[in-house]
Amino acid sequence: MCSMTEVSSLTGRLLVATPKLADPNFERAVVLLLDHDAEGSLGVVLNRPTPVGVGDVLEPWAALAVAPPVVFQGGPVSLDSALGLAVVPGEPGDLGDEALLGWRRVHGAIGLIDLEAPPELLAAELGSLRIFAGYSGWGPGQLEKELADGAWYVVESEPGDVSSPAPERMWRAVLRRQRGKLAMVATYPDDPSLN
Repeated sequence: MCSMTEVSSLTGRLLVATPKLADPNFERAVVLLLDHDAEGSLGVVLNRPTPVGVGDVLEPWAALAVAPPVVFQGGPVSLDSALGLAVVPGEPGDLGDEALLGWRRVHGAIGLIDLEAPPELLAAELGSLRIFAGYSGWGPGQLEKELADGAWYVVESEPGDVSSPAPERMWRAVLRRQRGKLAMVATYPDDPSLN
């Protein structure tokens, strides 16, 4: 079992689905963990754009959404709810976490947006914004079991991951930037039976 220090250290990191992960909700998924502690884990899938435009569901935020300006499917849980994830440039100490109304720091420059807040409050500070429908969630110990079973690679996130302009290539791109054997996994064929 992981100690509390190990458990909490995964917040802000990426879960990258291994080729053997069988759950179709997470095939070739790249998940940013927004919260990870003894009570469970919560994250959003960064590479599942939908055909729904941000302007179709959250018109006031549409102008601030980065390309592609569509809603992303954050995971299989609560698909009828929206979550805003934004990067605010600068070091964590530059801008007090309380100084920017409507934004809560999650990790580094990445934070959650209060979508009920007026977009004008945040517009000048935001480096990028992405809207997610739903999220990915794990109960206590569930993610640790999946990690032990080899379902996920855990790697460092970069602020640009939240606003990747080519989300369909993100799984390979994140793996390619790793060192050693993990970079080789990026070459794994989409359908190994055709190999």
